[in-house]
Amino acid sequence: MRISVGIIANPVSGRDVRRVAARGGVSTAEDKRNRISRAVIGAVTAGANHIIAMQEPFQIATGALADLNVDAELEILDVGANVSPLDTAKAAQAMRNRGVSVLITLGGDGTNRTIAKVWPDVTLVPMSTGTNNVFPSLVEPTVAGAAAGLVASGIADLETVAPKSKMIHIQLANSRSDIALIDAATLVDDFAGNKMPVKPLSLRQLVVSQARPDTIGVSSIVGLLQRCETKDDFALMATCGPGGKLIKAPVAPGLYQRVPVLGVQRVGLSEPISLLQNTVLAFDGDREHLIGPTDQVTARVERDGPRVVNVSAALAQGAERGAFS
Repeated sequence: MRISVGIIANPVSGRDVRRVAARGGVSTAEDKRNRISRAVIGAVTAGANHIIAMQEPFQIATGALADLNVDAELEILDVGANVSPLDTAKAAQAMRNRGVSVLITLGGDGTNRTIAKVWPDVTLVPMSTGTNNVFPSLVEPTVAGAAAGLVASGIADLETVAPKSKMIHIQLANSRSDIALIDAATLVDDFAGNKMPVKPLSLRQLVVSQARPDTIGVSSIVGLLQRCETKDDFALMATCGPGGKLIKAPVAPGLYQRVPVLGVQRVGLSEPISLLQNTVLAFDGDREHLIGPTDQVTARVERDGPRVVNVSAALAQGAERGAFS
């Protein structure tokens, strides 16, 4: 029986302009190749016998798999990648069609959001290599790959070690829609496509599915006031603007800013939230939409996002069931 694990590495994650304004680390192609190699070794050791990875111009996956001596079929998937966000979406769709059970990703919140948009019920092992890394985790690739292999092979139980995550659904004007995994923010005095860190005085609303004080990015603003975990069946919304309590938050790597917060409230799952007009809408750190002066735009948080493998829980279950004996 074919037990397939997919790998999608965003070649430009950890390399964008935000490193000019902040102090984010640079994730090189060689580093990503090394991470992929370690993850593949872990996945095959834990039961996977088919590895499929996306080909792209930097030859990250190709280089990683070239000299690996593992007992598995190694496949490079060519989707005509040209270093565009569409590459990730096309690769995710192709891997879904080819029966991939678990997908290992190398990227940040934005990379995983791109995958969730085309494959919302995917099972992920997300590894951090981006700028905003709340959704993915800093985990050793060797054991992350093993966790993927354990889940793909059925040794680890999907329901117990890979719970469904929350997603923020945005209903835009003209019957359009979009999603975010961690945060959706309305901004003033900003523009779509801006990649620089958010200006504290530009923030007006901040809807988060997760909020912790130990993360980087705008969700940390809320996390420094109230906590919201992946397992919690609610979301939080912060209202920001002049006159608010100043919160010193790490809005980007190596960059603390004083953000004025007027208040934070708990929001139930499925509860609609009206977003402000005449603003720019940012998802997981990326400004993508404009809300016009007459647009009626709402957000709601649901527990219908990707399953995210708890690496520690999967390894513990695999060990208990003799997977490494």
